[in-house]
Amino acid sequence: MNQETTYWMALAHELPAWSFSNTNGWKNEDKMKLIIKFYHEKKLSIIEFFTLTTENWKSVFLLTETQIFDLQKVKNALANYAFLAENLQNSGIEVIPVISQEYSRMLKDNLKQSAPIVLYIKGNKQIMQENSIAIVGSRDASQIALDFTDNIAKKAGREWKVVVSGFAKGVDKQALDSSIACKGQSIIVLPQGILTFESGFKTYYKQIIDGDVLVLSTFHPKAGWGKELAMARNPIIYGLAKEIFVAESKPSKNRQGKETKGGTWSGVVDGLKKGRTIFVRQPKDSENNDNVLLIQKGAVAVDFDGNRTNSETIAEKSFEEKVKELLENGKLTANAIILKLKLDWKTDKLKRELEKLNFIEIKKEGSKNYFSLKGNKETNLFGNDF
Repeated sequence: MNQETTYWMALAHELPAWSFSNTNGWKNEDKMKLIIKFYHEKKLSIIEFFTLTTENWKSVFLLTETQIFDLQKVKNALANYAFLAENLQNSGIEVIPVISQEYSRMLKDNLKQSAPIVLYIKGNKQIMQENSIAIVGSRDASQIALDFTDNIAKKAGREWKVVVSGFAKGVDKQALDSSIACKGQSIIVLPQGILTFESGFKTYYKQIIDGDVLVLSTFHPKAGWGKELAMARNPIIYGLAKEIFVAESKPSKNRQGKETKGGTWSGVVDGLKKGRTIFVRQPKDSENNDNVLLIQKGAVAVDFDGNRTNSETIAEKSFEEKVKELLENGKLTANAIILKLKLDWKTDKLKRELEKLNFIEIKKEGSKNYFSLKGNKETNLFGNDF
């Protein structure tokens, strides 16, 4: 690897990260603005930038004393990164800085100034420039979600599209396995440093050698798996893909057992806010997932083959609409609602969901609670009030 690689790695990992407890830290956007300034505007290489005097950094780049101190720390770490770069090279791993023509165009277009400063890759790097899709979903996916994933991944292979996988169990792993099974091409996006993926390199040795699998990481090469890295990896998966398909978004639970929105939900909602078109599998009425809610938020409903369906029809079948239609005929207990709507829910969960609806009222009669529409008079079989 050339000498510049060492500088790019140090710049990517040595600057203190911004957080709510460290407001003087560097966000990725801050690093990008600095790169744009010295590389695109001033036409300096990264080595030339770091050989400038502190006075140049102040006068030309308007850096603060704190920022200059941070950049000095980057320079002090260069020797360690030179050794690490040699280790990477000996392992057949390439380092692709964001200014390189070999960097994924799709990733830069989608993430813009949030794009990672460097990519660590092993395999056929041309895969990053091909048409690509990501199939995302729950780690604890239902069989129908896995079947959908298998179908879409194999269809992608037939259409010469690269499948982007986050290498988690469930939907991610199914997408990768199905792509490999049909001799398609895949990108494995790691939630860890690339040097800690030794067992994976052995598993996918043939596919990597054949040019069908590219392994990619954006984290420090020696970083172990961590939940925070798994979450930080998700935007990279979405960013590398031209098309995003959601097999299943299931609510997760926190330590107190309360349902929360999982990583798939967060990724899709974030993508929709950024104007991405995201395709969500149309669920069956009996399924317990958040697919319908994502469609209501603006995702595009698709069938088993990934073809668009009428999302307005899906929205009309939302939980709220089903409940309202059901209770127009009179009051019902929680168990009766669960049976009639074919919900795979406990009564406590149904009650919590019903309490969120402002058109529902609860009346206690004897030992039972009944749910009805506010202001709705009950009717008998003949349609007369009673």
